Amino acid sequence: MKDFTIFAGNANPEFAKKVCDYLKVPLGGAKVKKFSDGEIQIEINENVRSKDIYIIQSTCPPVNDNLIELLLMIDAFKRSSAIRITAVIPYYGYARQDKKVEPRVPISAKLVADLLTVAGANRIITMDLHAVQIQGFFNIPVDNLFAAPVILEYIKANLQDHLVIVSPDAGGAERARAFAKRLHADLAVIDKRREAPNKARAMAVMGDVAGKNAVILDDMVDTAGTLIEAAGAILAQGAKEVHAICSHPVLSGPAVDRINDSSLSSLVVTDTIPLNSNAEACNKIKVLSISELVGEAIIRSHKGNSVTSLFV
Repeated sequence: MKDFTIFAGNANPEFAKKVCDYLKVPLGGAKVKKFSDGEIQIEINENVRSKDIYIIQSTCPPVNDNLIELLLMIDAFKRSSAIRITAVIPYYGYARQDKKVEPRVPISAKLVADLLTVAGANRIITMDLHAVQIQGFFNIPVDNLFAAPVILEYIKANLQDHLVIVSPDAGGAERARAFAKRLHADLAVIDKRREAPNKARAMAVMGDVAGKNAVILDDMVDTAGTLIEAAGAILAQGAKEVHAICSHPVLSGPAVDRINDSSLSSLVVTDTIPLNSNAEACNKIKVLSISELVGEAIIRSHKGNSVTSLFV
């Protein structure tokens, strides 16, 4: 195998540094800056000919800027004769737009997959896709990692007593069931009715939560409306405490204020997306790092070893 080098855009440079620290390799030299009119300029500052390149870049807010940065970096490496280019996207933006829910709307997650492929990516490494079928939108290999090992370790150490795992909607029931099985915990599901984008109303709790420590498990928290409604419904059914765990802390709009004012005891997230200053100041939010998990996936991908075995 040729040497590999890790590069990063501006989305989450601290996370990229953690991955490099785990792998004991330096972060590759690249300039990612903007012209005065907002155009993004990429400049790679080292030779990458015949190298295995990994670009770490979440497509988190500002989503479009970070996506264009990633596409331009992929193109730069392709034109610099890199032997293989892997886009490491801990948070895959536009993943919620994975199907036509109404007439005359785009399938944005598919378009992003096409853009990444046409730009020159040979492989994708991502984390906890909002919809697993997005892997099928690509004609190149996709490794969809799971934050489960890190989350399970946290739950076992901090939230094990009288535990019930709660899915905030029917779509997440499979994920919640897998966690409940591995933790020997009970399972509950929220019956949720979505009235508009980013607006949802929790209707009923299916499952016994009375007197238990409830953990709401989801892949992301955006405006936190669903999460707060779910926490209220669970407490109304007699739960002792309500905690929430998610992989991707989007936390846009009023999310942090809602969490601060809510009955949630804690919100545990991973570092796929950097927290803004308001979220960092919230004492209910705790961050777990998945940098070692991503680092291990990178080295296994480079050596041709199994990535799936990380989660068995």
